[in-house]
Amino acid sequence: MLFAIYGLIAAAIFLVLFVSSGAYSERERRLRIPVVESKQRNKRGYLATVFGFLIPLSAIILRRTKLDSRIRLKMDAAHIPLTAAAFFNFKIILAVLSGLGGYFGFKDMPAITPGLALLGFFLPDIIVGRKIARRRTLIAKLLPETVDLLGLCVEAGLDLTTAIRWVVDKVPPNPLTEELAFLLEEIKWGKPRNQALKDMARRINLTEFFSFVHALVQSDRMGTPVAEAFAIISEDTRLHRFNRGERIALKAPIKILIPLIFCILPVIAIIVAGPIIIKFSEGTLTSGFSTSFSPASHK
Repeated sequence: MLFAIYGLIAAAIFLVLFVSSGAYSERERRLRIPVVESKQRNKRGYLATVFGFLIPLSAIILRRTKLDSRIRLKMDAAHIPLTAAAFFNFKIILAVLSGLGGYFGFKDMPAITPGLALLGFFLPDIIVGRKIARRRTLIAKLLPETVDLLGLCVEAGLDLTTAIRWVVDKVPPNPLTEELAFLLEEIKWGKPRNQALKDMARRINLTEFFSFVHALVQSDRMGTPVAEAFAIISEDTRLHRFNRGERIALKAPIKILIPLIFCILPVIAIIVAGPIIIKFSEGTLTSGFSTSFSPASHK
């Protein structure tokens, strides 16, 4: 019985780690764009086939409820090689494994089983959300310098697509270069450049990145020089990054109150009031007060 419980827990942990490691490995990220994206598509097709075969009706359910586009957007934003149906099937399998582990491991507490099943169902969403938030934070930090590099390439005589490819090839791999590489792949597959830029902004979902894409689209539509747009975008993104840093700094004193109230103040109270409480419980404190205030002591 214990072997079955440990097996279920190990299988659940393996599934979580296997799917959450959907980003490129360090070796793959240093390869050229077509090779990386072809491996990405092959891995996506393999995982989608495996998880899609287990519960084939989930694709129909997601299509009817119109949740497939939302899940697909989250998978693309996190760069996890799963389709919407495969990710939903993975959540169901993890919920079943967690529920079985809770049922066999905590038979005396039946209320834990549905709680573990719900945790297993929503745990992938939490992991994907944290991964997307981490990628957005890194993209917001790297955006001003990347815009400067693109502006220098454009001023040197390169067009926008060639400048993006130069930045992707020369800059060390990071989440922003991955998004730019995916943008180049979409353009190569036949998607219009303005539409690919809008899809990238929708996938990243950052205010400054929306401004970056909007300026590029407007520059292409109006025929204005792209180098001037890059100079304005660079200054704007740096201002956004400075304002974000100020907001984080203003939140720091409020966040410090939590460990101060729940961790530091109880320790100080124990150190100060602990000996007094111990003496009071043993009766030595009251006897000392009574002897010090007795009439005999005043004589």
